[in-house]
Amino acid sequence: MDRLLRNLFHFEAPQSTGTKIQLRAFEFFTVIYTLLYTWEWALYVPRLSDVVLPLGVANYLNVEFFFGELATVNAIIITLSCLIPLLFKRLRWLYVPAFLLFHLQYVTRFSQGEIPHSANLVGFSLLGLALAAVFVRDIKKSLPFAFGFTLFFLGLGYTSAGISKLVATGITWPDGHHLWLWIGEKSIDILSKTGEFQLNWLQELALSSRFIATVILTFGLAAELLGYLVWWKHLRPYITLALIGMHIGIDLTMNIFFKTFTIQLIIMGFHWNRYINNISNRLRSLPLKALGRYLLY
Repeated sequence: MDRLLRNLFHFEAPQSTGTKIQLRAFEFFTVIYTLLYTWEWALYVPRLSDVVLPLGVANYLNVEFFFGELATVNAIIITLSCLIPLLFKRLRWLYVPAFLLFHLQYVTRFSQGEIPHSANLVGFSLLGLALAAVFVRDIKKSLPFAFGFTLFFLGLGYTSAGISKLVATGITWPDGHHLWLWIGEKSIDILSKTGEFQLNWLQELALSSRFIATVILTFGLAAELLGYLVWWKHLRPYITLALIGMHIGIDLTMNIFFKTFTIQLIIMGFHWNRYINNISNRLRSLPLKALGRYLLY
């Protein structure tokens, strides 16, 4: 357990320029995508009229109250609660109301029965920043905690998704016939939306052979089941590549691209701190070192 915690949080790791830059990139990503989703939902919520599926806090709070202009007010408060701690590190406690209101915005927007995955990891990242603000007193350890917290749930989420597939369908889930069915369903969806649909090279390859289709699904299932390996830093880049490959495969076969997940995997799943440190040491770049001092918590 101690070894796992060290792999996730790196509290004792030296505060190098590369580490500071990667941690701040994680924080900037979290804030940017929190605001993108917040305002996207704020513009959509006024079109709603009834709660079809209450989620989370919506089971205890009537979110119909926020169907009007309050969604925009909520978005403004979330924006301030994210930008202020991003710029003024001593006010990081504002991530707490930002997370609570972000969840409220989420359950209000998706009270109609359709729940996407896109914002889930962003929400966990914001939760990590909020928990760090409350429980981590050392400001230099705040971002490492949030980063490790998000890595833990990233790995747990992917592995749980793989297990859920096996629980629902059993070991026959990777059967190539299933991929044929899903490709056919997506072709109908796209055809009805755009008026045309053409198979790409991977879809043609999958449809040409049940074995190939089964191999594609097996790779995706294996990548998800092994998602927990991101907890260990020496395995993290390899499983990250597998997960990114899985998302690219999903996009090519079923025209569903998890852009936010993929960007976050790129930011968190590779040892950018080492790469930046190597470049900084070789070039002895003053701008990089100055940037590192600015980003220091």
